Amino acid sequence: MIDGPSRRTMLAGTLAGLALPAPADAATGLPGRPNIVVILADDLGWGEIGSQGQRLISTPNLDRLAAEGVRFETAYSGAPLCAPSRCALLTGLHAGHGTVRENPEGGPQHSLTDADLTFAELLRLSGYRTACIGKWGFGPDRPGQASHPNERGFDEFFGYIGHAHAHQYFPGYLWHNGAKVWLGGRSYAPDLFRRRAIEFIRQAGDDPFLLYFPTNLPHSPSVLPGDAGPYERRPWSGPNRRHAAQVSRLDSDVAALVRALRGAGVAERTLVLFTSDNGPHHEKGVTPELFDSNGPLRGVKRNLYEGGIRVPLIAWSPRLRPRVVEQPVASWDVLPTLADLAGVPVPAHLDGLSFRGLLTGDGAPEHDHLVWNRPRKMQAIRRGRWKLLRFAPHIAGAGPGGRIELYDLAADPGERRDLAATRVELAGELTALLDDSIGADPRVPYGLKTELTGGRVLVTLHNGSPVPWRKVRLSLNGARARTVPVVDPGRSITVGFPLPGAVPITARARFAAGGRPHDFRVRAGGPRGRGPASPARRARPTSPAAPTATGRPQA
Repeated sequence: MIDGPSRRTMLAGTLAGLALPAPADAATGLPGRPNIVVILADDLGWGEIGSQGQRLISTPNLDRLAAEGVRFETAYSGAPLCAPSRCALLTGLHAGHGTVRENPEGGPQHSLTDADLTFAELLRLSGYRTACIGKWGFGPDRPGQASHPNERGFDEFFGYIGHAHAHQYFPGYLWHNGAKVWLGGRSYAPDLFRRRAIEFIRQAGDDPFLLYFPTNLPHSPSVLPGDAGPYERRPWSGPNRRHAAQVSRLDSDVAALVRALRGAGVAERTLVLFTSDNGPHHEKGVTPELFDSNGPLRGVKRNLYEGGIRVPLIAWSPRLRPRVVEQPVASWDVLPTLADLAGVPVPAHLDGLSFRGLLTGDGAPEHDHLVWNRPRKMQAIRRGRWKLLRFAPHIAGAGPGGRIELYDLAADPGERRDLAATRVELAGELTALLDDSIGADPRVPYGLKTELTGGRVLVTLHNGSPVPWRKVRLSLNGARARTVPVVDPGRSITVGFPLPGAVPITARARFAAGGRPHDFRVRAGGPRGRGPASPARRARPTSPAAPTATGRPQA
C-alpha cells in the first residue's frame, strides 16, 4: 500500500537543559560534545562536487574538506525532494514514519507539530546554543506556531519559513525569529545567510553550539547577483552557466564558515557535516546531463532511483583522520549521531542509527534495510545489495496495476537491469518488508514538560529512550522533590509543585542513564522556544539585516 502520515500521539514539551561533558574519543581525539555545523545544500547532485568526480564545476573547498575528513560514498537523503527529506534529517524518521512525507501538492504544506522532536531540541536539552539560518521549508509562514524553528529547538532563526518563499533569491522579506525583516527585494539571501552564520560562530562562548545552515543554493531559479563569474563565457545555456556559478558560490560559503570557525578558535572542537536534501534538479533550463550531476547513477530529483536520493556527505574536523566510508547511511541517521556526540540518551524507536563510529574508524551498526516513501506515487527499499522500487498505478509509465522493479546495486549501480521478473520470490519478500516499514510514527514521548493547573505546576519527565533513567530528581525553581529510584523506558513521572511567585519558571530533571549523569531543564512563563541559558552566558542575537529585526522570537 502507498500511505500518508497518520495521527500523532506523542506528547512533547519545550525542551532545554544541560548534560555533563562526554569524554573525548580516544581513537581520534574527537572532542566530547563538539560544536556541530550541519550544512544542507538544496538540490545538489551526488556528482556535482569535485570529490565525487565533477570536472566542469569548481568546488575546491568542499574537495579539501572531503580529502581531510570522512567522505561517505553511499549516503542517502530522506526523500527525492525537499520537505520530507528535511523532516527525516531533523527527526530521525524516514518518510514512511515521519510527519512530513511529501511536498505541497494540491493543498497546503505539511508542517512539523508539537509531537516532533528535532535534533535541535535534543542538543538544546544538552546545553547547546542553537541556530537555524537559511531555508526551513515547513509552513505556515507565521511565528508562534508549532512548525516554526523557534518552537522546534532553535534559539535563533533567520531565513525563509515556507517552502515556496525560498525560491526567491532576492526576497521582499526574511524572518528573524518572530519578526519580518523587510528587504524590498534588494538583497541576495545567500549573502545574508553567510553573514549571519559567521556572526553566530563568532559569538561562540563556553557552551557548545549547533549551527544548522540549510542554504537554498543551488535550487532553481539559477539567480545570482551579477554574472556567472568564471562560467560566463562557457558555451552553455544561461541557466547552466548560472547553475555552475551557484554551486561554486555554495563552495565559497562553506569555506567562509570554516574560516570563521578557525578565526573564532573553535575549529578543533567542531564537527562539520555537509550534505544535500536530494539529487540534482532539471528545472528552468538547467540540464544535469551536461554536468554529469548524478555521476553513474540513474535518475534526478523527484524519483527514487539512486540519482534522486544519493547525495554527497562529508564530515570534517581537524580531529578526524581522512577516510572513505562505503557503508550506507541515511539522513535519518543524523539525529541519533548528534545525540550520541552530545551525550544525550538517544530516543527510542527511531529509524536512524548513530554513525559516530564511522567517523572515528571504530565501525557502526548497519541498517537491515532503508526505506523511502512518496505517498500515492512511488516507494523504494534497499536491503544489502538489493533495491526494489514500487510505482503506484499510472505513475512514471506504470499501468493500472502499478509496477515493481528490482535491481542488484552491487552488479548494477546504474539500475539498468530490472530483475523483478526473474527474482519473483525476492521481489515479494522485499515488497512485504516495505509494507511493514510504512505506517504510524513509532516514537514514544521524550523530554521534560510543565503544565499549570489548579494553582500548581505539574512537572513531567518522559523517558523516551531505550534505557532506564535512575535516581531521578525533579525540581522547580530550586525546590527539590523526592528522588525516584528509576523511570523505565517508555514510562513517565509527574510531580506537582506550588506555583512559585517568580517567573520565568525553570523545571529541572537530574538523573543517570547509561552510566552518565544528565541534567535537563525546561523554562516556562517566558517566550516559547527559548533555551535555559542566562543572558550572561549567551550573547543575545543581533539583527542580521536591518535594525528593525527584534533579535528574539515572538510568540
